[in-house]
Amino acid sequence: MSPRPRKASDDDVFAAALRAMSRLGPGELTLAEIAAEAGLTAGALVQRFGSKRDLLLTMARLLAEGSPDFFEQLRAGHRSPIAALRYYAECMAGLAESPAAFTRNLAYLQIDLTDEDFRKHLAVQARATRVGLESLITDAIAKRELVQSTDAKKLARTIEAVLSGSMMTWAHYRQGTAATWMREDLDAVLAPHLTKRRRPSRPSRKH
Repeated sequence: MSPRPRKASDDDVFAAALRAMSRLGPGELTLAEIAAEAGLTAGALVQRFGSKRDLLLTMARLLAEGSPDFFEQLRAGHRSPIAALRYYAECMAGLAESPAAFTRNLAYLQIDLTDEDFRKHLAVQARATRVGLESLITDAIAKRELVQSTDAKKLARTIEAVLSGSMMTWAHYRQGTAATWMREDLDAVLAPHLTKRRRPSRPSRKH
């Protein structure tokens, strides 16, 4: 007799957990909340993952391991590496869709930074992100979107640092959306490296 199929796959559960995390802080998030979002019972999640912590650790590992695939999707979805970099900034801005969402994500980041079991996955994701950014920059140099003298390693590190700081600065000022704010900061970093054909033309003055 074949086993009864699960009502929700692990991917469904992880997606449900992310949705729950988008509206609940670490202290509010429970297995019951995740289970309700996934259409399961908390007991079913305990049987499958053991605990909320184990579920979140599994998610953290899979997200970290999936970072290279994410950058491959960026590359495949954009003919221009510069466009892919700008889209990456928009994706990152999704963590700050609102000041409240940013605050919640900052609370989860605090756990990632202070709990060694979570931090090791954060470190894997950070290294993969640096490699992904460097690869896109190298592609942009090869396609003559960036000048040949661009140091891909240094620029990747700078972009990583600027976007993280840009999100925090947006939270301070709360002017416009985080996506617009972060794209502007990214463009400012890229501007000195753009080839002439990639630089936006100056708008003509109206008399």
